[in-house]
Amino acid sequence: MKIAISSDHGGNNLRKEIIQQLEELGLSYKDFGPTNNDSVDYPDYAMPVTEGVASGDFDRGILICGTGIGMSIAANKVKGIRCALVHDVFSAKATRCHNDSNVLAMGERVIGPGLAREIVATWLAQDFEGGRHERRIEKITALENA
Repeated sequence: MKIAISSDHGGNNLRKEIIQQLEELGLSYKDFGPTNNDSVDYPDYAMPVTEGVASGDFDRGILICGTGIGMSIAANKVKGIRCALVHDVFSAKATRCHNDSNVLAMGERVIGPGLAREIVATWLAQDFEGGRHERRIEKITALENA
């Protein structure tokens, strides 16, 4: 599995923590920055991740900002992206199993590194269940294509 990851300045510390986790898990990833804590605009850092996932260059993406809200809004503007803002383990599992989310957004100012690691581990381990959920994903795709 290839992961694209990025943050803005508000998610920089948590991004580094999650990168360490990806390395511990032996997963391939690309870090799209930023390289320091200077203020940046989150859409500029969401786009390389979401475009990489949408194109198939990456299997999944992880985006982190202060709340996760800005990143998730920006990410969901890209066709083919189903970004879920998650701050609990139950939702991390549900969004993969039921919504086939391909990008995860989290907020560094909302959750700590321990919970974030649990969320990422859960989200990465789940498969899409398909079945009745497939019909709903098809409807989302139809909305994108309208």
